[in-house]
Parts: sequence; C-alpha cells; structure tokens
Amino acid sequence: MGVTYGFGAALRRVLAASTSNRIKSFFSGMGITALLQSSTATVLIVSGFAAQGMVKSSAGLGMVLGADVGTTLVAQLFSLNLAFLIPVMMILGYVFFGFKGQGKFKNTGRILIGAALMLLALGWIREVTEPLKESELLLQILNVLERDPFFTVLIAALLTWLMHSSLATVLLVMSFVASGVLPLTVALYMVLGANLGGTIPPLLATLKDHPESLRIPLGNLFIRLFGVCLTFFFIPLYIPYLAMIDEDITRQVVHFHTAFNLVLALSFLPFTGLVSRFCEMLIPDKVEQDDAGKARYLNAKDFETPSVALAAATRETLRMADMVQQMLDDTITVLKTNDMVLLEKVREEDNILDRLYDQIKTYMAQLSQEFLDPKEARRYVQVLTFATNLEHAGDVIDKNLMPLALKKIKRQMSFSEAGMKEIEHIHQLVMESVQLAQSIFVSGDKEMAKKILDDKQIIRDAEINGMATHIERLSEGVPETIVTSSLHIDIIRDYRRVNSYICSVAYPLLEGKDGVRTQSFVSKK
Repeated sequence: MGVTYGFGAALRRVLAASTSNRIKSFFSGMGITALLQSSTATVLIVSGFAAQGMVKSSAGLGMVLGADVGTTLVAQLFSLNLAFLIPVMMILGYVFFGFKGQGKFKNTGRILIGAALMLLALGWIREVTEPLKESELLLQILNVLERDPFFTVLIAALLTWLMHSSLATVLLVMSFVASGVLPLTVALYMVLGANLGGTIPPLLATLKDHPESLRIPLGNLFIRLFGVCLTFFFIPLYIPYLAMIDEDITRQVVHFHTAFNLVLALSFLPFTGLVSRFCEMLIPDKVEQDDAGKARYLNAKDFETPSVALAAATRETLRMADMVQQMLDDTITVLKTNDMVLLEKVREEDNILDRLYDQIKTYMAQLSQEFLDPKEARRYVQVLTFATNLEHAGDVIDKNLMPLALKKIKRQMSFSEAGMKEIEHIHQLVMESVQLAQSIFVSGDKEMAKKILDDKQIIRDAEINGMATHIERLSEGVPETIVTSSLHIDIIRDYRRVNSYICSVAYPLLEGKDGVRTQSFVSKK
C-alpha cells in the first residue's frame, strides 16, 4: 500500500510507456509487481489502462504474465532468512514515517515497516505451528488432502480469494512446510490453488467495468486454469527434480511456484493476441448510451495512487467548466432570441452540472489525505474549490439569469440596441474568463492568475460604465430602457457574480503573493 500511495503514479508511467511490444510489457509487469508485492494491483492498473484505450488486450496480457512472475520473485526474497533485517527496517521505517508533511517519506516508512512485519509474521507462524505436528486432527485433515488433491487445490484457491493475495498464501504454505506441518506434495497442490485463486479478485473487481478492462483478468484466468490443469497430474513427478535443485524443502515450494509461472509465461507470451481475440469473442463491446451527468474519469481503483485520482478529478472538473461555458453561451442566445426550448435546455444542463459536482465531491471525500505530499494536498484543495465554485456559477445561471430571461419572454420585453450591446460585452468578457480559468486550473500559471484578476476589475469597470450609460438612456426616455431597466441591471449583476466564482481559481495560486489575499467563495451546501 505504501508503494502505491507514494510511487504509484511513477509506476503507472512506466507501465504506460512499456506497451510497444510483448517483451517490454512482460518485463515491465514483472518489475512493477516486484515493487508492489501484488500481482492483483498490477492487473487492476493494466485493466484500467485498457478501459481508457491506452493498452491493447494483448499487451496487457503480456504485462499480467510478467506480473505473475514478478510476484514469485517477492516470494523468493521472503523465503530467505532475513530476520536480521527486521529491527533495521522497523527503525528506519519509524524514522521515515515520523517526517511531517512529507508524503513520500511517510510512504517509504510504511513500506519498510510493512516488510518488517511480514518477515516477523513468517517467523512467528513457523514457531506457532511447530506443536501442530503432534495434532491427531491435523493428521486426519492432511490424510484427506493427500487423498484428494483436487479438493486441496480448491481450498487453496478459496483461501487466496479471501486473502486477495497469492503471495500471502504461498508464504503461509512455505511456513507450514518449514515447520514440518505440511507435506511437500500437499504444499505443491496448494501452490497451484494459490495461482488459480489469485485471478479471482481482479476478475470480480472489473466485472462491471468496460469490456476491454474485463478481458485482461479473464484472459489471465484462462491461462492460469490451463496451466493448473496441465500441471495437476504431474506433481509427484516434479518432486525429485525439485530436490536436485535445492535440498531445502521450503525453498522447493517457492522454486516450484517460480517455475510454474515462468514456464506458463514463456509458453503463452507468443499467443497473447490469440487469447485476447478469444476473450473478445466471449465479451464483445457493448454500445452504451452517453449519460452527460455520469462521471467519465473517476475510478475508485485510483484511490491507492492519490496523484492519479487527483488527475482524474481534474479532468472531471474541466468537464464542469466546459458545461458552464456552454450554459453561458446558451444564455446569451436565450436573451437575444427568447428561445423557450433553449431556456429549458440550460436548466437541464445545470441539473447535469449538479450531478457531476456531487460525484466529484463524493470522490474527493473518499480520497484519503493522510499520505498526500504537500503538492498533492494543495492540488486537492484547488480541485475541490474550483469544482464548488463552478457549481455555484451554474446555480446563478439557472436560478437567476434563466428566471430573468423567462420574465423577459413572458412579458414580451425587448432591450434597446445599446442595452443589448452592453449585455453582450459583459457576456463576452465572462466567457473569456471561463476559458482563461480552465488554463489556469490545468497549468497553475501565476501570471495568468494575475491576469484573470485584472480582467475581473475590467468587468467591474464595464458594469459601472454600463450602469452610467443606462441611466443616461433612462433620462433620455428611451422606451425599451424604461421597460427593461431592472431586468438589465439584474442581468449584468448576475454575470458579474458568475465571473467572481470563475475568478476564484486564481486565489489559491496567489495566496500571500504580491499582496493578494485568498477570498473564500466556497460555501457549504
């Protein structure tokens, strides 16, 4: 977990850059899994890439084959006697974890402490299980398992599914073998079950995802199942060869685990395209109706990699900004043409905007801030603040500008030519602010942030000048101006309110800089 929280984004970049061929995919999957200590995590990351069209199924399966070999390397490491490292890792982990406000250091501390606890737990398991050798009940259970290897594989698969880790099952089996509780033959069957059960968690996790995402864990299941079925009947034949490789019975278990995955990977790596096409036949693409109010980029699987989750929330917030821009564009059309159909469309757009905001807000609330580094913590606040203010801007359009437009339509009012030009001028300035705000939100450019605040004053000046000319027209007795006076003033005021919410994107960047103070436009709903 510490690896994904602290370095998940970098690992994802490595995976994404290694999709040009199967060999690179295989080795990148193997390396990343050796660091993550979880093939399940790698499979889910690759499946997410496939759902976004970043990875083809064949390359994704190559990564997964590498991931399965990578997790055996971790098992090889933990099978060694590394007890002398436990106090060193615990002390270093505590020191790193103690750094305040440094997400990377904290996560490095978690990694070291977690590895130390795993080594400590393995030692305890060996000690605790020693007395079990004398248990009559255990002997009866082992007799059943030895007589029914199919049941043994099934039990190990279910255990792995429950623990969500084939590595944990293999290490547990190794500990039982080391303490003399579990015969080698039964242990090897359980290793087969662990390899099969490790395919279940990612498969279940992607059942409701995009078909391209589901095909990769499904292909992995087929490959594992084929390997288990082919190896199942020859387990007794492998034992003499394992003894030739290593006399240590515990190491024989992990050697078998590595050999099984390595042979399977080398056998299927040339045929990942064929497996991918077979999965496409089983799970064809489905045509989905586009729901504008449904988040497209938010994925709960990204929570373990905060930088990736924040990037997804950023993309979704930009969708909100595009929607506000479209609402403003439709608003001026409604004011000019009295189009009732378009007026209702704007109100529906605000409902969609509200739905998107609720999803972003819920997503951000579920994203743990505990292990964010300072940069990620600042981005967290920026994303949530901008999304909130975009939602407020949409409310102003829906609950203020649209009722004013409806009033104009029902009373058949018309603005004077000069009055309409003033409204269009304010509208254009606000539209430019929306476009600039999106650039600021993505780039974090402080010069652009200063510019948007300067433009805010320009809009304020335009409002004041428009008010002065409006009063002049009133004094001149222009009929349209007299009839639409309050309407004209309210519309310009509401445009300025929208702009104030949009400009709030600049304040987090300029807080405490050049005398600019942060103004809070965020209110609890």
